[in-house]
Amino acid sequence: MANRPLITEQRNQASARLDEMSVESILYLMNQEDRRVPEAVAQALPQIAEAVGLMVEAWRSGGRWIYIGAGTSGRIATLDAVECQPTFGVSSDRVVALIAGGASALTRSVEGAEDDRSAAVKDLEDLSLDPGDIVVGLAASGRTPYVVAAVRHASELGCATVGISNNPGSELGAAAHVCIELITGAEVLTGSTRLKAGTSEKLVLNMLSTAAFARLNKVYENFMVDLQAGNEKLKGRSLRIVREAAGVTEDEGGELLRAADGSVKVAVVMGKARVPADAARELLAAAGGNVRRALDAGTPTVRGDRER
Repeated sequence: MANRPLITEQRNQASARLDEMSVESILYLMNQEDRRVPEAVAQALPQIAEAVGLMVEAWRSGGRWIYIGAGTSGRIATLDAVECQPTFGVSSDRVVALIAGGASALTRSVEGAEDDRSAAVKDLEDLSLDPGDIVVGLAASGRTPYVVAAVRHASELGCATVGISNNPGSELGAAAHVCIELITGAEVLTGSTRLKAGTSEKLVLNMLSTAAFARLNKVYENFMVDLQAGNEKLKGRSLRIVREAAGVTEDEGGELLRAADGSVKVAVVMGKARVPADAARELLAAAGGNVRRALDAGTPTVRGDRER
């Protein structure tokens, strides 16, 4: 596998004269090439769905999601992991990202770190990797030593593993339980996988975390009802969610949020079921945090309103 030609390293003939093209022509070409990305992701939807299932299973059993990558892939992985905390109200130690070279590699290039297989194993050991965790490795080439070693080590330990790459038949895919291959083709700038390959990885991580948390009761309708309102923008979003989801006025929504100690989920159940905060929390606890089931278990009046 190591000697197999990589699609991501091939020349894109459409951009062979990139240095002579006008700015408008470069932009048009890049836009055209970027259109290939969602098509590549669409081809991998069955494998993405399988990965979502493994992530949900790991989470429900108390396991962590551990993303691991090098360079661009590691930075994209870190972005998704960090965003999960405010978006879905989860602890930062449940969704973790590892990048070759450590935290400093987020802001500067540490290219040699991606070749260190032993560092990958050590980084996972430092996290006290458990068989209940799931490890998601990202590498455009599909053969980055740091990422492949991490996924292989996790698989041997008994963890569920996912490999995301942009080349078919990769070493990473062979090491993982679920192989997600995103064949985005040659880059406009030869070998620069921060372009289409990186974009495809970001799209897939968006899908994995959003779909998994939707199944884990972090979503009601299409609202992020477990968000953490750590700034004014998110406080405003919390209020809008309560207003729209519960069908109340702005003043009523504010009162509900205050009574719910800022919990959007509790405030929504309070508003729709017309119950106090303690009762809303009890309904949610009995429903495993699922807002829809909590409301279905609410008063006959609420059930009648929902049927109409």
